[in-house]
Amino acid sequence: MNIREKYEELEYNILSEFAVKAKESKGRLKVEKDCDIRTCFQRDRDRIIHSKAFRRLKHKTQVFLAPAGDHYRTRLTHTLEVSQISRTIARALGLNEDLTEAISLGHDLGHTPFGHNGESILNRLLKDGFRHNEQSLRVVDILAKHKEEYGLNLTMEVRDGILNHTGTAKPFTLEGQIVKISDRIAYLNHDIDDAERAGLEGISEIPVHLLKVLGYTHGERINNMILDIITNSTNKDEIIMSDGIYRATMDLRKFMFEKIYTNEIAKSEDRKAEKILSDLFNYYMEHIDEIPNHGKKDGFTDEEIVKDYIAGMTDTFVIKQYRDIFLPLPWDKY
Repeated sequence: MNIREKYEELEYNILSEFAVKAKESKGRLKVEKDCDIRTCFQRDRDRIIHSKAFRRLKHKTQVFLAPAGDHYRTRLTHTLEVSQISRTIARALGLNEDLTEAISLGHDLGHTPFGHNGESILNRLLKDGFRHNEQSLRVVDILAKHKEEYGLNLTMEVRDGILNHTGTAKPFTLEGQIVKISDRIAYLNHDIDDAERAGLEGISEIPVHLLKVLGYTHGERINNMILDIITNSTNKDEIIMSDGIYRATMDLRKFMFEKIYTNEIAKSEDRKAEKILSDLFNYYMEHIDEIPNHGKKDGFTDEEIVKDYIAGMTDTFVIKQYRDIFLPLPWDKY
């Protein structure tokens, strides 16, 4: 019995009856030989971490576009916070921590530059719209490379969790459901933290009754939400909050959209972002040959090629591309 097989057997002894066991995975799109050391979900996690798409998250905006400070969240730090929260809940409930971590680390791989504003812009530009969760699945299925081949060939459980981490659909695993709720816990609380750091006036208006329920500090709120989920989900086949915590969380989310996400300071650069992405989209639709490696994507429409290229850009790279294409460059006459 090799190391992987020993660990697979261990899962049956230590995990909940509701946990997904690696040995019972629904498999991959393409059958491949098992690893002697890692389970299928551990391999998925590693493939995501080693992908270029994961590394690019460090230069993608979370909420504030092009912040000057070093301590504002990026898409990468958000992803790591979601992973930490998810793993804490999964471990406490006896669910598969490896599966939860893999979904967490891959859930935002398809996010655009300029945060949700970039997503909204591409959604308007593309005839079939744009949703970052669908693009995240496209990244791991088609665009990212593993062993010089396109597609990471992840397990069905991880693919489902990535696709359904947002929206109305529910992941078919409890591990995926954990990531879905942890994503909300993470962004609500770290966005409050970032808004306070930015000195946004609206953040001081959080209703007192919500703070009494959820907590007055960043740590208190996260801890209370996690404990509530663990308490109400133990020995159950669904991941849920209590009615009181859930209502307070949704009311806090509504407050954040009304006071922070649409705040003039937080969104002061949105018009510039829209012009940058729109101009680049139109330019590349007319100059498809300037997109690197576009010829390797046989069967893709021009719009898909442009969408994939722009969605994969970091904030810094998209600004550089715009500058190089549309702005006059300095020159010297020798």
